[in-house]
Amino acid sequence: MGIQIGAKPDSGFDDPIGMLTDCHRRIEHFLNIIVVVVGRAQSRALSEEEKEAIHASLQYFRMGGQRHTADEEQSLFPRMRAELGAGTLEELERLEDDHAEAADLHAAVEDLYLKWISEGALNEVDTRQLVSDTQSLKQLYEAHIQVEEKLVFPRAAQMLKSETVQAIGREFRARRR
Repeated sequence: MGIQIGAKPDSGFDDPIGMLTDCHRRIEHFLNIIVVVVGRAQSRALSEEEKEAIHASLQYFRMGGQRHTADEEQSLFPRMRAELGAGTLEELERLEDDHAEAADLHAAVEDLYLKWISEGALNEVDTRQLVSDTQSLKQLYEAHIQVEEKLVFPRAAQMLKSETVQAIGREFRARRR
């Protein structure tokens, strides 16, 4: 069975937490395609189907990660700091560090995939690096999501009734237009 690239679904959520949860789902979908292909990493050329899946997945993963980071760091996190106080600072700093680390890992993975595509095969060192960086990216992403969904989202939910969260939702939607 080949790798399937589904259409990018529309969010349909009116609240920031729903939008971020939807973003998590999208990022996870495209990260899983990257993981599937890296699981096939050998000294061989990628099939045309794999190349297409990788190009689309890397693009959507990058765009989704950038949008997710912007949504949180420009709209949600500053308001959480202001409204919820110092108790959230450590968690938010960890999430911001995750965003930066994920961007670096994504760039390394993307460079190795592009090398694999252009050269037709990866040497043993690059193959090990690609597998390692992809696993690190997946682990980082999974840990990041757990922190958000268990610690940040409940605190953000406390703000849901306020004008602030409605404003955040408007900002998220405006960025998507």
